[in-house]
Amino acid sequence: MSLLALAQASTSASASTSSSSDTELDAQVDFSTMLMHRQREYSGWFGCGTKMQPEPTDQGYYLEQYVLGVLDFSSQYGIEYSISYTAANVVGRPSKFPAYGDYPETFTMRTYGDWWQRAPSATQEIQPQNLPKLATHDYIVVYFEDYVVPTEVAIFETFNPGAVIRIWAYGLTKHWTCLWEALDTDLAPTSRNSRRFAPPLLKTTMITKTLRIDFNHSQLNYYTEIDAIMLCGRTVSGRLIQSILEEQARVYKSHSPLSKMGTGGPISCKLRTLKFKPNCREKNDTSLHEFISNDLGKFLLDNRQEDQLDTPACGMCVTDLPFEILLKILSYLDLQSLFSVGRVSRTFYDISTHPLLYAELNLKPYWPVASSELLCTLARRATMLRKLDLSWCGGFNEISPTEFKKFLTQRGDNLTHLRLNSCKFLNASCIENVGIVCDNLIGMSAIPIVQSFFFNLLLLSELSLRNCATDPPLLNFSCLANLKNLERLDLFQTAFDTELLLSMLEGNRKLKHLNLAFCGVSVNMDDVADHLATYNTQLISLDLWKAHFLSARGLLAISRCRQLEELDLGWCLREASLGDGLFQLLSNCPKLRKLFLSAVRGTTERDLLHIATLGKNLEQLDLMGILNITHERVFDILVHCPKLQLLDLSFCDNIMERDFDLLAEWSRQFKVDIKSSRIFDTR
Repeated sequence: MSLLALAQASTSASASTSSSSDTELDAQVDFSTMLMHRQREYSGWFGCGTKMQPEPTDQGYYLEQYVLGVLDFSSQYGIEYSISYTAANVVGRPSKFPAYGDYPETFTMRTYGDWWQRAPSATQEIQPQNLPKLATHDYIVVYFEDYVVPTEVAIFETFNPGAVIRIWAYGLTKHWTCLWEALDTDLAPTSRNSRRFAPPLLKTTMITKTLRIDFNHSQLNYYTEIDAIMLCGRTVSGRLIQSILEEQARVYKSHSPLSKMGTGGPISCKLRTLKFKPNCREKNDTSLHEFISNDLGKFLLDNRQEDQLDTPACGMCVTDLPFEILLKILSYLDLQSLFSVGRVSRTFYDISTHPLLYAELNLKPYWPVASSELLCTLARRATMLRKLDLSWCGGFNEISPTEFKKFLTQRGDNLTHLRLNSCKFLNASCIENVGIVCDNLIGMSAIPIVQSFFFNLLLLSELSLRNCATDPPLLNFSCLANLKNLERLDLFQTAFDTELLLSMLEGNRKLKHLNLAFCGVSVNMDDVADHLATYNTQLISLDLWKAHFLSARGLLAISRCRQLEELDLGWCLREASLGDGLFQLLSNCPKLRKLFLSAVRGTTERDLLHIATLGKNLEQLDLMGILNITHERVFDILVHCPKLQLLDLSFCDNIMERDFDLLAEWSRQFKVDIKSSRIFDTR
């Protein structure tokens, strides 16, 4: 399903929180209604030509403005306390455009191509049928100084352009509008030049100063870099903004689901559709009852649509199929379609609300409409919930910590997979505020929200908390140590307490995948490596990208994890020599398929020989920024590593300009994608 179409049918205004009782009506907040409400009520795109955002007849002057600040992002190449390759670099005017090349003053994301999805650490999407045709891999949310009616958005790309797939705007109505969405053909490789990318936007009268840019890296040859983002449009008066806010408050009240509880059921809706208006002035206590009992069937038959009358009778209809077959068919539907099917008939409603269809929930593709009310509705259906992905959801307070905690208290008992990547409602202030609620719910005054639901998640095998709150550290409480069955733990770009991590490693001896990239300067990775070698010998993948305080001693400890298939040590080994660490790693870990040694300056020619002789199963090898590598050692690696598919030699000082043509020839000869400072076409 197109996310541009999803935006057309975006959520209705938020409503007051409903009761959590399982016996209440399931349809208090209907997902399909949330998605379709604005299209029906406001004649098209939400925020476009609607009563809530009237035609701005008193527009001001045309304004071009650059980013004032960054609200959110999913990943970045640089570390938080650095100015190189971070999201903050999109603030202000372009600093490098129109120059083309790799510049630390730009915003760069963590991945490119599909190499990370080919690695042993790759994860499978929960509810993949929910994903759009062009999935979002990364995003950034930025804001500007002044509200405008947008007419143009320009993105200044200075290195490997072509990853932008959607442009969203957040309006005064507190809803997201998709202003532009890419087609498959838009991801075709672009020229190796910088570009000012300004696609044609949806014509709209919405008012905004907040944008979200979505990226898909699948066709990128290397990292893409963004220099700046510009928003162009007409300014609006403060009087108009105030009137819109007042109208929004009125519509918020009139469209509350609680205010519609008495609007009737499916029979009433059908009668309204047929414009049935019974005259009940006489005997009004019995006339409607008599009509429904005696004449309703004939009335509905007489008012069938023409296409229904012309349809030949069929000996069997779809509802005659066995319940199990219908359940299997509906299991292939995305979440929005599943809610829509439930509106067809009582039979389809019963099937579409079956708990087996909600054993896995992925709301990440529906981040623009995910809300506390939607969680409340899903809590009534997902009584057998096993896997939950709320990544990217809940921005701008759309999901309250209270409702999130209530949802997991009700349905978290059997969870095995929990992904909360970039969930901004999981911050320290929210935890503190909800601590009061937890006192009433579980009768313990000193337990914060996260501890309370983690007591219910002892069956978890996967916990992903990528890019969560970092100031103050979110993961600084001992309740996480109660988890004993983790096989995957992802703390990418999330601050945590060292002692807590060591306790978790000791308690989760089945751990197979661990991501501690960008974990912060307070963590001693040598201590972590010692714990891994002692308690987590089944480890398959380990990501320490830009982690700190890992020495040759730590590398020797990691080499004792003999099941390793993937290891990322990029930018975290700064010693002059690795000693025998790399040799021991390659000797003890023959299954190693991915090895990233980006900017590991202590790599010697002897280490490169060890890679060539011992890395028989290597598929991805990153030697970016290695000082001592020569084209002779490169040839050795290509000859002796027959499974190699990716070799990154970018910014290696000893790879001279004269070697680039030779590398291009080797790339074709050995069928290896070789990255170098001069990008060439290997096809």
